[in-house]
Amino acid sequence: MADTFDTIVAENNAFRDFARTQVSMVVTNPNLPDNPIVYVNHAFTQQSGYARSAAIGRNCRFLQGEDTDKASVDLLRAAVKEGRGATVDILNYRANGEPFVNRLVIAPLCDEAGAVQYFVGIQKELRQGDRGTSVEQINAQLADVQDRVETDMSMIIGMIRHQSNATSVPAEYAALSRRIETLQLLYEEMTLADQRQARDTVQMGSFLSRLCCAIGHVYGRPGLRINLQIDPLEVPIEIASRVGLVVSELLTNAYLHAFDRIDSGLVEVRMSRLSAGGLRVIISDDGVGIPTSMAWPNPATVGGRIVGGLIEGLEGTLQLSRGAAGSFITIDVPAGASLTK
Repeated sequence: MADTFDTIVAENNAFRDFARTQVSMVVTNPNLPDNPIVYVNHAFTQQSGYARSAAIGRNCRFLQGEDTDKASVDLLRAAVKEGRGATVDILNYRANGEPFVNRLVIAPLCDEAGAVQYFVGIQKELRQGDRGTSVEQINAQLADVQDRVETDMSMIIGMIRHQSNATSVPAEYAALSRRIETLQLLYEEMTLADQRQARDTVQMGSFLSRLCCAIGHVYGRPGLRINLQIDPLEVPIEIASRVGLVVSELLTNAYLHAFDRIDSGLVEVRMSRLSAGGLRVIISDDGVGIPTSMAWPNPATVGGRIVGGLIEGLEGTLQLSRGAAGSFITIDVPAGASLTK
């Protein structure tokens, strides 16, 4: 399974353009009825005026209107049906009814067997100043962003393609969105790395701190506290992405399950550099704890398979300890990770 993750390393210049041009992104699932949207980024909500809750679960056609060119719509529909990419300029409408023209690039996201699991749509609004001489530049920016998104999304798809049929659609939306958001926080750190001319590493401390706060904001509730003790470290991009996704899975699991029928509690996340090199992350809680009878990480669950695959790709170790209250999970990444201060 480790080979699944080798494609995570790629040139990240595209995301400098991504951040600057505010390219919006949607992900749809063609394996569900009517190919609904399962994820939109913040740039999409700003561009369209639609909240995420108003877009998730709907087909992208809700952006179309009476003057939308039917030929453009047919081109997109045929591409999705045939499982191939396409590029089109299409007239869409914002939530307030205002029309705008999008340059839309769609591409299939396939699993290892070549089966289409999702479609990603990268779109840039074409303003009057964007026409003519800047068209090729816009095309190049969108193509670069598309390539990077396809690479990172393919990594996730490779881990969830055996997802149980018992998984509900809303749960799939939430889990996929959280995993993409984890990568987007990393992309923002990569943009800062570009500005500092350190394109091969990112500030892991900053990335992990922001990730933990974002998860706490979404999954926390009154009475639950989070304590972060995170050392400032720079790590290679591929290490940061894998560790970040592991922490996302484990921390979310703690919020969702560790405090069942408990009004208050504490979650702690610590990251430090090991004296022999490498890094250690500890995620602990003082909740009900993981039952001794439970296989963990559970290979029967999507999250369990993701955690197991990521740790294998890191050549790291994952250890569960049970305290008098709650659980302690220790992740060790070996010295071969080539960390720098």
